[in-house]
Amino acid sequence: MRVVVAMSGGVDSSVAALLIRDAGYEGIGITMKTWPQEDCGAAGDKLCCSLEAVQFARSVAEDLSMPFYVVNYSDVFEKEVTDYFAAEYERGRTPNPCIYCNSRIKFGHLYRKALSVGAEKIATGHYARMIEKNGSFFLSEGVDKKKDQSYFLFAIPREMLPKILFPVGELRKEEVRRIALEKGFMNAEREESQDICFATKDGDYRKYISARVGAKAFTPGDVLDVSGKVVGRHEGIAGYTLGQRKGLGIAMGKPVYVLRIDTANNTVVIGGQEHAMKKKISVSGLNWLIDNVPENPTRYGVKIRYLSKKADSTVTPVSPDKVTVEFDAEQFAPTPGQAAVFYDGEIVAGGGWIDEALE
Repeated sequence: MRVVVAMSGGVDSSVAALLIRDAGYEGIGITMKTWPQEDCGAAGDKLCCSLEAVQFARSVAEDLSMPFYVVNYSDVFEKEVTDYFAAEYERGRTPNPCIYCNSRIKFGHLYRKALSVGAEKIATGHYARMIEKNGSFFLSEGVDKKKDQSYFLFAIPREMLPKILFPVGELRKEEVRRIALEKGFMNAEREESQDICFATKDGDYRKYISARVGAKAFTPGDVLDVSGKVVGRHEGIAGYTLGQRKGLGIAMGKPVYVLRIDTANNTVVIGGQEHAMKKKISVSGLNWLIDNVPENPTRYGVKIRYLSKKADSTVTPVSPDKVTVEFDAEQFAPTPGQAAVFYDGEIVAGGGWIDEALE
């Protein structure tokens, strides 16, 4: 069977390619160029289409005697990921571009490319697992819970599940590193990036947003406390996200957090942690990955950000594309624009996008 391996130049996708070959598949390595040429030329750049990343991926493919190609998706990446990223910040929401990239680019455009070269499946270096039960496929958490990336994969079209392989999902990160070192991969000890691919090296995305949407999202305005009193000034709503504590530049005598971003009035509301705790949220833009989509209130573990723990919750359908999530215990700063992902044990049942906190 022919399998396309998405190779970013990192150690995870490199070991995934090795495991695909060793499992007897006919592997084809592909690196996606997702940025214009002028943004991809700097060695050491964390953009996945940097010259360094392509060099690493090509080197591993050569070591494995695997055909290797670079495909240009800069236009569709701009339209389907970066435009969305900028627009969400302009709306006062906090986007999650990695989820959009996975569902629309890797398991959308790249999979269609895989079909065009005669491949039947696509493999990536994600720490997740695909589990088959009675002929149905389910997305599951990876074995390494510290590195599990199933949260970022909830939006994959359900019909894609049988077509996906996650070779490193059964391994822990240290095992992946060890395998890469034993095989002499030149990227075996390459440091992994924890930031979005278009943030600067210090993690700042503001310059990128400013270039995309102009000055509108960076118009200064008032910072208010929960009573509506003006307590400071902000430098533009695109520089803030719910739950943010650092960088506010306002002394209130206690830790304060961003509680609300009002785009209509160009204001940011801050307050203590007690005001950021919420019990119920509205979630829309649903994607279900299970056979029986719930029609009644159903219990799930719900993650509202990648690094959060699963919170015991009741998910109640409101319409075919909307649910409410009521947590057993209050959660800190559910953030509009971020994903709420529903887990049944280790299985990803589905998820959607947080619209607002209801209480």
